[in-house]
Amino acid sequence: MAGLGTPMAVRTAATLRIADHIAAGRRTAPELAETTGAHPEALERLLRYLAVRGVLARDDDGRYALTPLGEPLREDHPAGVRAWFDVDGAGRGELSFVELPHSVRTGEAAFPVRYGREYWEDLTADADRAASFNKLLGADTAVRAPGVTAGYDWAALGHVVDVGGGDGSLLTALLTAHPELRGTVVDLPATAAAAKARFAAAGLGDRADAVAGSFFDPLPAGAGGYLLSLVLHDWDDQAATAILRRCAEAAGERGLVFVIESIGAAGDTPHTGMDLRMLCVYGAKERGVAEFTALAEAAGLTLAAVHPAGPSAILELVPAATR
Repeated sequence: MAGLGTPMAVRTAATLRIADHIAAGRRTAPELAETTGAHPEALERLLRYLAVRGVLARDDDGRYALTPLGEPLREDHPAGVRAWFDVDGAGRGELSFVELPHSVRTGEAAFPVRYGREYWEDLTADADRAASFNKLLGADTAVRAPGVTAGYDWAALGHVVDVGGGDGSLLTALLTAHPELRGTVVDLPATAAAAKARFAAAGLGDRADAVAGSFFDPLPAGAGGYLLSLVLHDWDDQAATAILRRCAEAAGERGLVFVIESIGAAGDTPHTGMDLRMLCVYGAKERGVAEFTALAEAAGLTLAAVHPAGPSAILELVPAATR
């Protein structure tokens, strides 16, 4: 259970895209080494190890093939896990688990201990890594979007602001499902530009816009609803409250705030693996309804309802003064 060899071998194979190269017909260690730029003898040792672990199969001629266990490491596999294991991309954050004892002792993120800076600073410092992260979030949003779209009468809001909305994947789904709805994404400059491009490609440029900004700063005011989709679990209580407070300020007396997170049917947070990852990478945590309610109250909001939304739940928050 505690051996680090196998997970790092799998992540190295994912980073080098070994499964894709094997699927393309490069089957021997020398061929794969030439393609990946790896050390031939060291790569052979990695491949043999993965064959012993059942990720690859090796024949008598030293040619490798993917097993059912190894197939998901292909970039085009529907499981979509390769990029999460790529330590040159979004999978980089997982390596901070090596410093998990620091997080358990202090309650603080381990990522800065390993890399010397906070996760978000590290991410924005590398355009390719940021693009990898946004692509993965977009893929995750595609899975969650049908439940979120059907989970609330978004059209009744008139205009929604997706705060920290990434490349606009969720807002695109909402506007496509509700032709009368308008929307705005607020995110950092490069990500906001990607959202604008997505809206234009989807033919939504007349109803959707993206504004460069931080959710710690004042937000565009006056919309009917402000969405925080998988945002708050990336932040500790103090920061999460500050984000909610900015949404409450922008919503005013008439607007609503919506927190979209992975919450169990009992209102708890059963995703213990993700909870530990949030601690290690961000110094944050998964939360249940009671914890989100407490954060909302600290930000001047009150929980009005919880709406099921497939693998997510939508927490509808209203200004405390209206309750």
